[in-house]
Amino acid sequence: MLDLNGKSILITGGTGSLGKHLTKNILEKYPNVKRLVILSRDEQKQFEMAQDYPQSKYPAMRYFIGDVRDADRLKKAFKDIDYVIHAAAMKHVPIAEYNPMECVKTNVLGAENVINAAMETEVKKVVALSTDKAAAPINLYGATKLCSDKLFVAANNIKGKVDIKFSVVRYGNVMGSNGSVIPFFMKKKKEGVLPITDPNMTRFNISLQGGVDMVLHALDTAWGGEIFVPKIPSYKITDVATAVAPNCTQEVVGIRPGEKVHEEMITSSDSFTTYDLGKYYAILPQVTMFNLTDYIAHFNANLVPQGFQYNSGDNKEWETIESLRQLIVTHVDADFIA
Repeated sequence: MLDLNGKSILITGGTGSLGKHLTKNILEKYPNVKRLVILSRDEQKQFEMAQDYPQSKYPAMRYFIGDVRDADRLKKAFKDIDYVIHAAAMKHVPIAEYNPMECVKTNVLGAENVINAAMETEVKKVVALSTDKAAAPINLYGATKLCSDKLFVAANNIKGKVDIKFSVVRYGNVMGSNGSVIPFFMKKKKEGVLPITDPNMTRFNISLQGGVDMVLHALDTAWGGEIFVPKIPSYKITDVATAVAPNCTQEVVGIRPGEKVHEEMITSSDSFTTYDLGKYYAILPQVTMFNLTDYIAHFNANLVPQGFQYNSGDNKEWETIESLRQLIVTHVDADFIA
């Protein structure tokens, strides 16, 4: 059972939606956490977060200005840290397409810096956040996150005698997070028209709490090298628009560059090393650094059928317009009235 009391945790990109929700959960569940370090490059967001979690009330809190591109800064920040949660990324698809090398510097070279700094500072576990766009990517953001995933998985092979485990969590759109579709539609509904990229578009859906639970699950259970994938419902983009603003016109504007109609989290090529763990799937490395038979027995894991794929358009579980409205009230805006 995971116990973060007495431990030191660092979150890269910690002022983002997931970082703030992780902070809230960790402080509530583990009141005797030793240190909780928020590392990010936006001083205004750090200033605002420090108003919600001041060090005077939460003595474990630390706020470090830093960029994952800066290897030396990471080594200083990681000193005496037990667990690193790597959430920093450039994630907006059109911005990444227009600024490709900036995306590579943050998402790929930044990942390598996190790995090297963690191995040099006696960090025990690193959990990196991925995205459904990393599975069979067609845009640069997805390609850089796939590369990042590969780096974190492979880091378990090069750690030598260093006592550290690297794992990855991959999930779909986080409901209500910065830049996601529901807050966007909620802002646009006053105009009476909601732009729909493609009426057939589907996406996986996970709450911020679901994302937090996955990260903590990986910290608790990872043996090193897993890409954890949650079993979560899909939604149709048109149902989201109707749930947010049933009286608005839906105008089809076309898919943006780098977008898919449906997203994947597990491709058919992944099926040969993907195991069903119950609540989650785990994509294992082709060559594991642990005994696979022991892993299967420990987690009661079942290899998925060859050719299995996990696609938002073929999902068996779906959100409805009504369930989406309830989720908006619960996870995005308690005062929401469609």
